Amino acid sequence: MITCGICVGTLAEDKARTMQIYLVGGAVRDALLGLHIKDRDWVVVGATPEQMTALGFLPVGKDFPVFLHPTTREEYALARTERKTARGYRGFAISSSPDVTLEQDLSRRDLTVNAIAVAADCLRSDLSFDPQDLIDPHQGLQDVANKVLRHVTLAFCEDPVRILRVARLAARFSDFSVATETQQLMVEMVRQGEADHLVAERVWQELSRGLMEARPSRMLAVLVDCGALVKLLPQLDPSPSLLRAIDLAAQLLAPLPVRYACLFHVKMESDMKAQRVPVECSELAALLEREQNRIDRSAEMGAPELLQLLEASDAIRKPQRFTQLLLACQCLAQSLPGGEHSPYPQRGRLQTALSAVLELNSASISAAALAAGASGIEVGALIRTARLESLTCHLARSDPSV
Repeated sequence: MITCGICVGTLAEDKARTMQIYLVGGAVRDALLGLHIKDRDWVVVGATPEQMTALGFLPVGKDFPVFLHPTTREEYALARTERKTARGYRGFAISSSPDVTLEQDLSRRDLTVNAIAVAADCLRSDLSFDPQDLIDPHQGLQDVANKVLRHVTLAFCEDPVRILRVARLAARFSDFSVATETQQLMVEMVRQGEADHLVAERVWQELSRGLMEARPSRMLAVLVDCGALVKLLPQLDPSPSLLRAIDLAAQLLAPLPVRYACLFHVKMESDMKAQRVPVECSELAALLEREQNRIDRSAEMGAPELLQLLEASDAIRKPQRFTQLLLACQCLAQSLPGGEHSPYPQRGRLQTALSAVLELNSASISAAALAAGASGIEVGALIRTARLESLTCHLARSDPSV
């Protein structure tokens, strides 16, 4: 018997007889939607950790038995059940004995569209499958067809992270609606204080993934509707223009720092640290808050003012971050009422101005000045003068009226 590249016949027959492997969750859902499958998750029924390691799988799970396939490195988790023992997303007692069935494992999942499975021996060589072979105890197929995000069982309310997951999936599948009963359940979870037990690292993990989806504003809308946003991010006031800005950033395929900065540039630095966000995100947000107005007004700036702006933004030392800063400014400007179809020439003008400055060989200027006996301060002044001259010539070529 061959299952996903592993021959379980290499085990003693009495050990291998009951082991079954299933493709589950998002991979099945996305295949049904005709989407590219990024990650495949596998569930193993009827196995022990010892059997898995004997087959060459590498154990990596901390909270429950998860193993990496010896060749594909995909994750294989033993089927498990969960029993709530305390508040928060960590308050669970987990059982992953060989007696746990696939149906029991599927019943503990968050949404019906993620509680569909197909046996590995029903998969074709390209890992596609016949929909008739799907195992669907919670009518996930119907919810996929109707484009509905619906909880599997009332066990949904035991894990507050699931609120964030629903919001993130709403951002990814913008044409899906949240089932009324699921919406009511999330409202009750927030009212009961479950969301208060989410730690900053887990909030950021889901928030950052949601920001990178196709329509991130939907994630925030779902969190607002259930009352979770004010609990998780009390300083954030997602105005319509900010929501349009992050959706525009998504349309422009902006990287995460740009999307984060568009949403959080009005927050204080201490709030950013509390969210445990990466430094490239928090730095760009702080820079956007400080320099946005000046960048918006830069269209008529001459060379001295432009150079001062480049220096204040640390653009010469960090040109990639400056490029992201300009993109964030464009998204914010075009998200304002009436600004959607307005051009934003500041971005192109400042980008080419930076290129003109970066083309200058400051190293050779420095070497020549030092060889002539100039001090460090004098070298810096010479380089700045050369940059200003280069920028002035660039403006004269591109815009003779300046």
